[in-house]
Formats: sequence, structure tokens, C-alpha cells
Amino acid sequence: MKFTKMHGAGNDYVYVNCLEEEVPNPAEASKFVSDRHFGIGADGLVLIKPSKRADFEMAMYNADGSQGEMCGNAIRCVGKYVYDRGMTNKAQLSIDTLAGMKYLELSIENGKVSRVKVNMGAPCLEAAKVPVEADTEQVISEPIEVGGKTYEMTAVSMGNPHCVVFLEEDVRELNLEAIGPAFESHPRFPQRTNTEFVNVVDASTLRMRVWERGSGETLACGTGSCATAVAAILNGKTGAEVTVKLLGGELEIAWEGGDAPVYMTGPAVAVFDGEIELPREIQ
Repeated sequence: MKFTKMHGAGNDYVYVNCLEEEVPNPAEASKFVSDRHFGIGADGLVLIKPSKRADFEMAMYNADGSQGEMCGNAIRCVGKYVYDRGMTNKAQLSIDTLAGMKYLELSIENGKVSRVKVNMGAPCLEAAKVPVEADTEQVISEPIEVGGKTYEMTAVSMGNPHCVVFLEEDVRELNLEAIGPAFESHPRFPQRTNTEFVNVVDASTLRMRVWERGSGETLACGTGSCATAVAAILNGKTGAEVTVKLLGGELEIAWEGGDAPVYMTGPAVAVFDGEIELPREIQ
């Protein structure tokens, strides 16, 4: 299987061009290639496919083999992949995902994509659609007990579920390995959840660490950064334009509120190309 390793702000995936390659068992293939000791090493696997209703289709799988609806960092890399390899000459692309159609604007420098702006669509705050178990229509700054401690969460879907938690303590000091799994599998989230732990730096800057559903802690999360910015705006903590500082870099998020789309802008980086033989039981 030919592949390309890419990352967006350190959120790294293995990308396969499924216009030329076939991956018969992507869930098991994702678990294999994601292993950082016995595989390539990644947060998951991304398949770039042909689409009848968009320029391309993106299918993404987490490191545990589960399929995710959407990944903001991955979709930026898809844009870079198809443009840099001459699969398109368009600087504006439509990408079909399980979370619906997404639209990309590519920034080109010296014939290569350096940054990508993504129209991520409007956030969903309806509890039943996030989904999160709740007695209210929306979950905004609502208490949740995890591991014997009470936190305040805001639940947002960006095509996938997010639980945003604002903290006074420095998120850089958190033991995410201890608390992340408890949030991910909390009974209030019937489809599990991604969890963002956030410090407000100032009215336009947030610092965030993320525990991703199916992958654990990653260096960045695009949909999570969008959900975090939405939660910060809803709770009056920031203005409409936010820089989210992540372990792997920074993303710029803008949201005007209501049914307006969330815009995410950030880098897309190709690391290396390679070829790997999948185990016989996966082929």
C-alpha cells in the first residue's frame, strides 16, 4: 500500500489515494498503520476517494479502527494532497464527509498548498443531535461529574461530538491519560465524545488540549478547536475571532454565531511518502 504521512498542527494521519489504491479493510488497516512501534505511527488513516457529488470524498478512521465523521486537520491535508499532486488545479474544493459537505480555500505558495481555510458548517448545539444526554435542549456550561469531580461542560457537534471544559488550572499540567478516557466513555455520551480542556488566555486566545474519541490525546484537533471557539463565544469568554493554541501549533477560528458557519484556518504539511505491506489478514 502506497501512502503519504501528513499532519495539520501535529495531528498526523496516514493518507492513501483510493483513486489508485484499494484498502479492503480500512478499520484494521488503521489500527495497524497507526501503531507508533510496529506500524507507521499516526492518529489514524485517511482515505481520499472519488465522489459523485463533490471534488473528492474523505473517509477517516481513528487509531482504534473506529470511523470518525469528520477531522478538521485531516481535511486540510486532503486539500494539500490533491492539489500538490496535480489531482486538481482548483484552489476552492468541495470534500464529501460523513459529516456532510465541506468547502476548502487553498493558499498557494510556490505552487504548493501552505494553509487551508475550511468552511466547517454551522455548529449543532441540540443535545439530542450532539448527542449528549440532557434534560435541556442545549448543554451550555452545565455540570458533569467525572471521576468524583464536577466540571462545567458545553456540548457542541461539529459533525462529531465534543465536550468543552473550561478550567482555571493550567491545562498543560493535566494528566489527560487519567481523565480523558472517563470523559470519552461517560454515559451521558451515547456515541462517546471528544473532550477539550481549555484555558482562556485573553479575549481572542485560548489554550487547549484534547482527548480524541478513538485516538487518545493528539497534538491538535480541528473540529475540537472549532467546538472550543464556539463554546467560548457562547459563554462570553471571547470575541468572534479566536486563536486556539494547541500542543502542535495554532489554528484560527471564526464564528459569527447562530446558524453562521465556523471557519477554520491552519497549516497542512506533508512529511514523507512510503509503501508498506499490510499483514495478510488485513489484505
